[in-house]
This record gives sequence, C-alpha cells and structure tokens, in this order.
Amino acid sequence: MKRDAIDFERDRVSTLFLKLLVPTLLGTISISAVTAIDGIFVGHGVGADGVAAVNIVVPIYQIMSGIGLMIGAGCSVVASIHLSRQNTKVARLNISQAIILTSLFVTIILAGILAFPMQTAKILGASDTLMPQVVDYLRWIMPSYFFQMWSMIGLFIIRLDGSPRYAMWCNIIPAVLNAVLDWVFIFPLGMGVKGAAIATSLSIIVGGVMALAYLLFFADTLRLVSLKLSRKSLILALRNIGYQCKIGSSSLFGELTLGVLIFVGNLVFMKYLGDAGVGAFGIACYYAPFFFMMGNAVAQSAQPIIS
Repeated sequence: MKRDAIDFERDRVSTLFLKLLVPTLLGTISISAVTAIDGIFVGHGVGADGVAAVNIVVPIYQIMSGIGLMIGAGCSVVASIHLSRQNTKVARLNISQAIILTSLFVTIILAGILAFPMQTAKILGASDTLMPQVVDYLRWIMPSYFFQMWSMIGLFIIRLDGSPRYAMWCNIIPAVLNAVLDWVFIFPLGMGVKGAAIATSLSIIVGGVMALAYLLFFADTLRLVSLKLSRKSLILALRNIGYQCKIGSSSLFGELTLGVLIFVGNLVFMKYLGDAGVGAFGIACYYAPFFFMMGNAVAQSAQPIIS
C-alpha cells in the first residue's frame, strides 16, 4: 500500500491542509449521511417507536465517540511531536498504548452494560413500551463499540502517517455497507430495530478492522508495537494515556455535551409527549451530526499540521 503524497516537513501549510481536509471531510460527511439513512430506514420499516428506541441509546454512542476522539486527538498530538523530533520509536509506543489500553477500558464498560441491559435502558429513559426494542438494540450494538475505538483512534494515526485517503475509505466503505445492510435486515428480512443494530455493528466492525489492519501491516512509520508487561512499563503507559486524555479532553467534552443534550431531550419529550415525541426528536437529531462533522473535519485536518 502506497502512502499519499504528503510531506509534513516540506509541503506548504495550505497544500497540506487541502490534502488532509478533502478526504477527511468526505469521510466524516459519509458517516453523518449514514446516520440520516439509518433514521430513514428505521422510520419507514419500524415506525416512530423504532426511531425512539434508537435515539434512547444515542447518548452511549456519544460517550464512546468522545472517548475515541479524546484518545485519538491526544495520541496523535503526542506522536506528532515525537516524529518532529525524529523519535519514531516513542511515537509508535504511544499509539500502541493508546489502542491497547483504550480497548481494555472500553471492554469493561461494555461488559457492564451488556450484563445489565434492562437497567441501562431504564436509566436512559426507555418506557415500558420501548423497553424490548431498546434492550434488543443495546445487545446487538454494544459489542461493535469495541471496534469503534480502533477506527476512531486509528484514523487520527493513519492521517498522521500520511494516508488520509485510506482513512477516508475507512469511513466510506462502512457507511455504504451500513446503508445496504440496513435495507436488507429491516425490509426483506423484517428484523426491525434488531436488524438496524446488526447492520450498524457489522459496518463499524469492518471500519475498525480496516484501521487496525493498516496500523499492523501497511503503516509507513506509525506501526503498532508490542508492549512490555512489567510494572514500570504499565505505570509509564498509564502516565502517557493520562497526558493524552488531558490533551484531547476538549473532544470528549464536546461529545458529552451533545450526549447530555440528547439524553435530557429524550427525558423531556418522553415525559410530555411520550414515545412519539422521542421519535420526532430522534429524527431531528439525525441531522445534527452534519454540522458537527464539518467542524470536526477541519479540526482533524489541522491538528497533525499544527502538532
């Protein structure tokens, strides 16, 4: 696999920015489009209750996205600085620590949610009517968030490694796959919300595997390396992750803000308008990511250049 023609050391800033922005913007918009298409299929194939059930689970997605963006931005900044100092070994160590430790942390969270799906659905505001669909969606979508971490963190690293077009395809291919599988599972197979969850999970898994495969086999500079298991190495790894979290914390807070907005909105609409109100609110929420992702693409494109 050939790297894109990007030279962070010699290219003009404007040239670098355009080379990063165009594929990054196309990739992030494709993910936003999938969210909207998801809503269209669920709305037509399942109805308002289906849209409401999916929207009840969205705050968890925002938390997971926030974790991924925080670590992705943090480790990308740290790796960028080490690369500028010609310290490739430390850069590789930092990205490897980010991928491995974040995967372990998210596994613990997901295990807790999957162990208590009904309690989680209740906390998120699911009504008795929506409970079966929310639990169904939770059970099938949660495992894919493990792979989502590989994708979200990996895309930052892939762009820094000089392959923004590959990062773009890591978004576009899962997006197209999700749209196709959504139609298959919801309409011909009639699997309802469960089908939508399986379709989304499979697409997220494909994106995560694509990102990890690049870091393992195709990366030019920023390849994953094995970590030592000594006590000292673990302490250093936790220190590095803490530093990365500090750098990327603004990304986490941005996602948490959106997650809290949706969570509170779900509770208010459920109280005053019931399941149909949450469904209507959910449809409106499908289009908000378009605006967020445009700003996010600009930030993600500028970050490796600035670092």
